[in-house]
Amino acid sequence: MEEEFHVVDLETRHLVPRAEGLLERLPRDRFTHELQRSVVESNSRPYVRLEDLGQDLTALRRTVVQAADGLGLGIVAAGTVPLVDPAALKISPDRRYEKMLEDYQLLTREQLICGAQVHVDVADRDVAVEVAHRVARWLPPLLALSASSPYWMGADSGYASSRTLVWQRWPTTGPVRRFSSAAEYDQMVADLVRSGVISDPGMIYFDVRPSAHVSTVEMRMCDACPRVEDVVLLAGLFRAMVMRELEDIENEGPVQPEVPMELVRAATWRSARSGLEGALVDPADGEPRPAAEVIRRMLDGLRPQLEATGDWEAVTTLAGYALGRGSSADRQRQIIAHGGTFADVVDRLVAVTRSDGWQAEFGGPTPRLSTELLEDYQAVQDEAVIEGFVREPYQPVFQVLDKLGAAELCRREGVRDAYLRESGMTFSLDEPEATSSERRMPVDMVPRLIAGDDWAKISEGMPQRVRALSAFLNDVYGRREAINDRVLPAWIVDESPGYRAAGRRVHDDAIRCSVAGLDVARDGAGRWVVLEDNLRVPSGIGYAVGNRRMAVHTLPELDRGGVLDPEGSAALLREALLAASPAAGPVLGVVTSGPRDPAYYEHRTLAEEMDAVLAEPGDLAVRDGAVYAAGRRVDVLYRRIDEDDLLDGPIGPALLDAVERGTLTLANAPGNGVADDKSLYRYVPRLIDYYLGERPLLANVPTYLCRDPADCEQVLDRLSELVVKPVDGYGGQGVLIGERASAAELAEARERIIAEPARWVAQETIALSTHPTFDGERMRPHAVDLRGFVFMGERPVVPPVALTRVAPAGSMIVNSSQGGGAKDTWLFREAV
Repeated sequence: MEEEFHVVDLETRHLVPRAEGLLERLPRDRFTHELQRSVVESNSRPYVRLEDLGQDLTALRRTVVQAADGLGLGIVAAGTVPLVDPAALKISPDRRYEKMLEDYQLLTREQLICGAQVHVDVADRDVAVEVAHRVARWLPPLLALSASSPYWMGADSGYASSRTLVWQRWPTTGPVRRFSSAAEYDQMVADLVRSGVISDPGMIYFDVRPSAHVSTVEMRMCDACPRVEDVVLLAGLFRAMVMRELEDIENEGPVQPEVPMELVRAATWRSARSGLEGALVDPADGEPRPAAEVIRRMLDGLRPQLEATGDWEAVTTLAGYALGRGSSADRQRQIIAHGGTFADVVDRLVAVTRSDGWQAEFGGPTPRLSTELLEDYQAVQDEAVIEGFVREPYQPVFQVLDKLGAAELCRREGVRDAYLRESGMTFSLDEPEATSSERRMPVDMVPRLIAGDDWAKISEGMPQRVRALSAFLNDVYGRREAINDRVLPAWIVDESPGYRAAGRRVHDDAIRCSVAGLDVARDGAGRWVVLEDNLRVPSGIGYAVGNRRMAVHTLPELDRGGVLDPEGSAALLREALLAASPAAGPVLGVVTSGPRDPAYYEHRTLAEEMDAVLAEPGDLAVRDGAVYAAGRRVDVLYRRIDEDDLLDGPIGPALLDAVERGTLTLANAPGNGVADDKSLYRYVPRLIDYYLGERPLLANVPTYLCRDPADCEQVLDRLSELVVKPVDGYGGQGVLIGERASAAELAEARERIIAEPARWVAQETIALSTHPTFDGERMRPHAVDLRGFVFMGERPVVPPVALTRVAPAGSMIVNSSQGGGAKDTWLFREAV
């Protein structure tokens, strides 16, 4: 969202050219100047959730209002303000704006208007051009919802949106016609620039357009809105409209007839004239109907898209509020009708603009600054804090933490450490013997909250990937049909460090992956993407359950109502492991490398809770084709040791013979490493389509294979922008984050890639979301990701447990082996 705000003098209530001084007090990355010196513009960050957008917009308004308060200024979010002295106003000191004044004269001088622009991500520019045309007919009702400019130059214009009349005087406004491609659209823009009518592509002011600088479709039709919730409503509706057109294009439905521009212009005029208080032109059939009926019919038509994004309830609630209140234009006129003055109108607009309406509308408390623990908290993409204010779902947590205070939290950390020590919840660092140490698993005091709708998406998307990867494993160790059908090249398998001949000795109908761990991350927009698939020896289940037990013991004051209970996850794991065995009443064993293993706590804990035999390789024996662990026959061996360490040892050949005969199920099966190879990751969306006939539910990170010459050239050119990983790496080993690497580290990585390109992949850098982490005095933002689990038994099961991994301060690598920690993770049953 981009929101424009008028700057008014609180004494005279007139627009004043003081935006420049105000901008000096505002963050440059969030606020900018506009054509007129009486206007400032804010820019939200991109978001998936409307709740996040609403909180960001509220925080931005609060920021500009607080800056204005110290200057005796007021901030107004509306299309126009009634009190204006054009002679006192000047354009912003910008060479481009000065050229516009010279060329357009009156249009420039009278550009005393403010709008609200919505950007929706559409990556393909050809598609964006088509969507911009298709969506144009549906936009006029949104203008009616936003109408807030009845007064122009000290008089009632007779329109709900006089801003629209002023805006449409520019030569490049209105709806956009259909173009066959982005190239044709760009040529039109170039022709307009060459004609001299406009000076640059930024002067394309169509009601909706493919953005000139980002990969979005941008709506520019609406007035600025005094209430944040109306801006959020416009954003939710416009995104749903774009989604509907994208779905129609993707489904290759009947070619849509070209939208009649004359009707769209007429409908736009009608909305500007009437607002919500008269008839509008129904976009569906062109018939005039009462505004409320048009809006409700529009909502019904967008219901599939609004439900898909989880916005249906919020958008219908906000639309009901808007229709109940009527347009801002009408409310402004009511002030005058009841004997008020234009000064009263401005005062009311200033008051509404500065209110925390977004929170109030949904019954939540106003976000408040956690003054002690969050002092100097600086984070751009934080899950709990936005612009220094605690997000609403986290407020109950921080109320408890603030009440305890830093000193008490330090004392509680001592309670935590004692609990970890007594329970043996440790993680051994892989360091030289002289410095090796067994440390307590660092578990932070601040829980991480995963909303119910987010967890539902993750829980649906993870099994899909594991089902496809399981099918891939059966295929590549069998008929290799995916390779024969050219879904992926043969070298992906044949040259994979994880491909093992032992994998061909597993029965065709065996469950090769009983336990999978998927690492997902939330980017700054709130999108969940998969970072890695782990189908070899994924760890973390025991630690995630242990984190909850520790947290309940350490901070019993926190209200965990509505949060899923991770207890019982070990029982679900046991069911999945035993389901992999054809034996009647199978016995389960867990094989570990012993107490020196970094994750031995988890091995021991899971074995105890699953009633399984815990054994080291030296405790295994094979007699008469049967496998024994610590003297007890076992049918399923849950492998918590690298397969090479197990199968290359003395007992290895006999174990493989038992696997081939079917008297032993090895979980996870040998050779699974080919499925979580970093090179294969790029092809997982194709495998989902090939094996399942489905669209991926969770997104991949764009990945480049250095083995491919074209990809390698791009990687070497953009090394400082990408994340480089070894194809067989795990635990964060060998990872280089280009934007944080030194010149020497980049040079060394370049040499390694050139020497052995097949060993490396690179990915676009995902800016991991951050989370408040207590450092002994206050909170500091640390990068986090999330490891979820899928158990493959009779059917895929996602246990109610996930491990939040926390990177050390200043790092983006979250792995425990690299010094990372963890958090208690609250998975909500319903949205928070």
